[in-house]
Amino acid sequence: MLADHSLLGIPAAALLTVILILVLRPLLVRYALARPNARSSHKTPTPQGGGIAIMAAVLIVVIAGAVFSPWAPECACADMGLRGLLSFHLSRDPVVVVLGAATLLALVGACDDIRPLPAVPRLILQFLAVFLVVMAAKVRLLPDIVPFWLETTILIVGGVWFVNLVNFMDGLDWITVAEMVPITAFLTFLGLHVDGPFAIFTLGSGPLLASALCGALLGFAVFNKPVARLFLGDVGSLPIGLMVGWLLLMLARNGAFAAGLLLPLYYLMDATITLLRRLARGEKVWEAHRSHFYQKATDNGFSALAVSAHVFCLNLVLAGLAAITLVWPAPAVQLPALAAGLILVGLMLRHFSRPRPEFAR
Repeated sequence: MLADHSLLGIPAAALLTVILILVLRPLLVRYALARPNARSSHKTPTPQGGGIAIMAAVLIVVIAGAVFSPWAPECACADMGLRGLLSFHLSRDPVVVVLGAATLLALVGACDDIRPLPAVPRLILQFLAVFLVVMAAKVRLLPDIVPFWLETTILIVGGVWFVNLVNFMDGLDWITVAEMVPITAFLTFLGLHVDGPFAIFTLGSGPLLASALCGALLGFAVFNKPVARLFLGDVGSLPIGLMVGWLLLMLARNGAFAAGLLLPLYYLMDATITLLRRLARGEKVWEAHRSHFYQKATDNGFSALAVSAHVFCLNLVLAGLAAITLVWPAPAVQLPALAAGLILVGLMLRHFSRPRPEFAR
């Protein structure tokens, strides 16, 4: 059986994002130009801040879904006004904490886009946002192996790293769309199912958040296609990292740990391997650079469109492997699926790090 109300989030958020970008773009051109630097893949100043429209669209769609959601008990809708009904839904839905923390990171990112913030206060606020989300999630992935305090610490540190790696990886036209649309579309699909092997992702407004984020990214893609007329900015990449990280954590909490790793595996491996390499070379890892594999790919003759297309196709395959681990949850299937994902991503990273034959000549 399908609860297809979550699908409405995709077109609604896409349309809202397009409208908001058209309204905001003149202001972004005036106040939020991203000028080329050591990390940039663009050659000319380009407005950033498209994440404002994405965040606004997600908030509107999810809040509207909280008011009109069909999964609430009927008794909640009997004698409540709009304000009471909204409060009823949000007080019982962990997504409200996620949206609040994501809004905090969006504000931090907006300030950083306009005038760079010092690293320490920025990191403190990121830890605060992730702490709130982890506490609200009430997740125990390994209760019989790892103490609560240690597991919570690992989740918070890992969450901060995931938020930042999404930000680090957002350095090429369409690459965040190519990475996050397959993930959010997959999670939306899971949210449609209320029975069978895919019925593991139906918590509150989680599926609606996934669909709203998917739609908002599709709306943003119209303006970010190569050569981009608009960038996401930290105002978008930071909260997107937080929201997607929470969605994947909920997936892992419901027993789909392998799927939760497979879906973002390209971003995880590219960003983590790059960080470890820079640390080994003694580089200042907080400074701008062009060491990511997707950045090397453009230096090696790949166009921005080709890189994003490779990442998108790889993510479709990873989503297929994730689906296999849900249909057959036995370790005998999950471990080979993870191994296959690691091999495929490794081959992609190797492909990106080598010059294309025609470019080498």
